[in-house]
Amino acid sequence: MGASAGKAGFLTACYILLVPIIGLFFKNKCSINIWIGVVLTLIGLYMLCFDGSFSFKVADLLLLLCALFFAIHILVINYFSPLVDGIKLSCIQFFVCGILGLVPMFFSEMGRSFANIGTWAKVFTSPNAWIPILYAGIMSCGVGYTGQIIGQKGMNPTVASLLLSLESVFSVLAGWIILGETMGLKQLCGCGLIFIAIVLAQLPTKTGKSI
Repeated sequence: MGASAGKAGFLTACYILLVPIIGLFFKNKCSINIWIGVVLTLIGLYMLCFDGSFSFKVADLLLLLCALFFAIHILVINYFSPLVDGIKLSCIQFFVCGILGLVPMFFSEMGRSFANIGTWAKVFTSPNAWIPILYAGIMSCGVGYTGQIIGQKGMNPTVASLLLSLESVFSVLAGWIILGETMGLKQLCGCGLIFIAIVLAQLPTKTGKSI
């Protein structure tokens, strides 16, 4: 819809700021270290993801809405993960998302080629289609989100959001190492700021606690 990948990565990662703000309404307090870490992470993500003029479009509003739902998801997991079995919660989460995703999938993908079902079936049975589907389903969703649910037990949700922000750092580093993509000084500084922010958030405060 017009948003660049860099801008999309930055705007979506704004959940890092939304998590502690929304958490205040649920009495999830954060130390000064964590608030400083949030600011440093946002600056780092901007340096890492964004390159160009900043203009605001409808697509940007949708990305910010996505960030809001990411923040809510982290807070919901923070509430339920200590109360229920993490594996069961993860399975229920995937089942509900799968059911909800069937409707838009039919109208946006399957519905377009329904008149030519042979062409659709040929594409659907291709290994080129199933490899990314299985990777996204098993690794990205199954392993990643299940690990998030289990790992968030007893953790401050804002610290969890800071750790999740490393996704952007790893993606840039992987592109640099595996795909041979260039990485300038600005991106390296952004990665460094995010790393410093996460370490800072884990440092003990005057009360003796890191969160």
